[in-house]
Amino acid sequence: MEEQLYRRLPPEDSGDLRIQPQGSEEARVFVHAFLKRSMPQMKDEAIQDMLTRKAVVLEHYPKKKTKQKRKKAKGFTAKQRRELRLFEIEPEQQRYAIFLPLHELWKQYIRDLCHGLKPDAQPYMIQSKLLKADLHGAIVTVTKSKCPSYVGITGIILQEFKHVFKIITKEDKLKVVPKLNNVFSLEIDGFISYIYGSKFLLRASERSAKKFKLKGTIDL
Repeated sequence: MEEQLYRRLPPEDSGDLRIQPQGSEEARVFVHAFLKRSMPQMKDEAIQDMLTRKAVVLEHYPKKKTKQKRKKAKGFTAKQRRELRLFEIEPEQQRYAIFLPLHELWKQYIRDLCHGLKPDAQPYMIQSKLLKADLHGAIVTVTKSKCPSYVGITGIILQEFKHVFKIITKEDKLKVVPKLNNVFSLEIDGFISYIYGSKFLLRASERSAKKFKLKGTIDL
């Protein structure tokens, strides 16, 4: 069977298949040249050794692709945000009644977060959750301040930034109240919590990972 499989094609069959018959020497030279092109890193002695063993494994050396550095998407700068007025609330939208549904959603969000705000709930647990909660929609009151004009301001928090709260009052006035040197109170289902703004100088997105100390010096 092997003799039939590896025997040379007769001249008449080679002509029909348009194959040019080659002698043993020509075949050896062709195979050696082919292997030399396919495996340029191998020496002639190694190629000859492979041929004598009659076991040839062609290796492929792909071209190394240069990795392109991914460019990090850059956000807007503070100047660009101001120019685009991304965080500005239009005057016609500055109405307390518009945001009352937001306050109702916030109350339900806090109830779910604190597992119902039951009468026997531990104040420490509720306070720790409120410190990390999203305050957009909460009604807060400035109870203490080094600036007397801020004391008594009450309204719904529309926006929270690192240093200020933007609050809409019942008189449909948008107030920008700094956190520093101010104490805020918020009430929900009879539970009153106090926020010391000087210890609260964080963005809303950063507070969830912040560890607050509930005991310590209390000052403005």
